[in-house]
Amino acid sequence: MIDKKKIKTWSLIGARATVGMYALELVNKDPNLLVLSSDVSTSSGLDRFRKQYPNNYFEIGIAEQNLIGVAAGLASENFNVITTTFAPFQTLRCCEQIKVNLSYMKNKVTMIGVASGLVQGPLGYTHCSIEDLSIMRSLPNLNVISPADSLETVKAIDAAIKDEKSSYIRVTGTTNNPIIYDADYEFKLGKSVTLKKGKKIALLATGTMVNEALNAHETLKQKNLHVTVVNFHTIKPLDIDGIIKLADEHEIILTIEEHNIIGGLSSAVSEVIATHKLNCKQIQIGINDIYDQGGSYQFLKKKHGLNAENIILKVNKNLNNN
Repeated sequence: MIDKKKIKTWSLIGARATVGMYALELVNKDPNLLVLSSDVSTSSGLDRFRKQYPNNYFEIGIAEQNLIGVAAGLASENFNVITTTFAPFQTLRCCEQIKVNLSYMKNKVTMIGVASGLVQGPLGYTHCSIEDLSIMRSLPNLNVISPADSLETVKAIDAAIKDEKSSYIRVTGTTNNPIIYDADYEFKLGKSVTLKKGKKIALLATGTMVNEALNAHETLKQKNLHVTVVNFHTIKPLDIDGIIKLADEHEIILTIEEHNIIGGLSSAVSEVIATHKLNCKQIQIGINDIYDQGGSYQFLKKKHGLNAENIILKVNKNLNNN
């Protein structure tokens, strides 16, 4: 049962810790559930799970390639397996193992990459993850999910566990995660969610950027500019029909992501626009294919224009040019 109290608690602790808290509920529903971690039991909120369900928890240590190998072996024996570690190590460090053991061999594992995007900025770009969407969506037989808030992280985990394919869930943001959904709702893999309906410009956002898009919408509305805001929580399978419809109904599509503009949501949307010959201009907001200096999360978001202010600037500029 998902109620407002749970949603508020998950928001306060952030999506990362929500993973561990929700695992306590999952194991009660499915004793066959196994959670594997690469030294992130505290970071992923799994300490209580580790202590209460020692037979359902495996600490692999800082050995992410082995993490996927062990997970694949357990999955082949019909266990329901979740792996979790920091996003750059969950994806890039063990990319070959994901390719071979999961995508190619079709062993089903739900991978959760915590602290993706720029939140680990104080540790530099070794710990930031701005490439994971592009890498993961290029692998066959793999869902790629980028939830907008803590509740959607829970919904994504549920959907991934039930799906026959392996999934990568990209967890962004920090504690006091803004609430996008204040009540339970129907989450479908590959189906975007229109949060606000407007005209001319559609803001297509994923992960933390959904909140920034909504903030931009509220400011623009005060100036009698009504833009559409759509949450693309699934990067693969992509909501192609949804993009075609948005392109038909709007003059401009603006994609917003806490990721390199190459290979993520922006690239996925542009592929649809190109292959379907859609008559719609696309604008990108993301990280412009650079590794920059480290810094605090808010500092890096502002520096890369990943905020409502820059979205508003782009909207006004492109409306004036049309």
